[in-house]
Amino acid sequence: MPAPAALDVLFEDNHILVVNKPSGVLVQGDETGDVPLSELAKEYVRQKYQKPGNVFMGVVHRLDRPVSGVVLLAKTSKALSRLNEQFRLHTTKKVYWALTLRAPNPEKGTLVHWLVKDAARNTTKALTQEKPGSQRAELSYSLLKGTAGRFLVEVRPVTGRPHQIRVQLASLKCPIIGDLRYGAPEPLPNKSICLHARELGFEHPVLKTWVTVQAPPPSIAAWLPFLP
Repeated sequence: MPAPAALDVLFEDNHILVVNKPSGVLVQGDETGDVPLSELAKEYVRQKYQKPGNVFMGVVHRLDRPVSGVVLLAKTSKALSRLNEQFRLHTTKKVYWALTLRAPNPEKGTLVHWLVKDAARNTTKALTQEKPGSQRAELSYSLLKGTAGRFLVEVRPVTGRPHQIRVQLASLKCPIIGDLRYGAPEPLPNKSICLHARELGFEHPVLKTWVTVQAPPPSIAAWLPFLP
């Protein structure tokens, strides 16, 4: 298991752990057997605090494997339950950054689609009208900056559907750089996509104060012109 230094910790206290997930890392284990972020976080706590035995680490929400950015984890079952409720009620504040090869037209707006998942292909379709089995998806977006044929788009999702941002931006003919599944022409060298969970705001599950955490984008060539 990697050493604790492998984890990019953004915020931590006795109740929660917030990390900057690198692209390519699973949040929670799956059939691949690859070590997920949740296990890396357990090992981080186990080593840092010299805790023997089992360590509780609750997964509050997920990011797709090729997506980077803020991930919130719960250190106690009470914190997990309270944070899960915030995500269920959509009271959290989520901000994503996406790099696209085209500027969205119009440059800012709100998108509403009904999404249908194709489990066999692990893809999602965005429909303009509701159909049986579809889920409503809503987000707002705005163009922040454009340079050298790349465009930085800020996205604020209202709902949290699988592949939502990826497929909804693709519906604008603005596929995310590197996202072959939704229309990008070529992959990035590290197989990531340029979608980054930039900011997460939530009510602390115990202190009841508002917490806002930001994560810097990855230091790869595609992001360099847009790094803060």
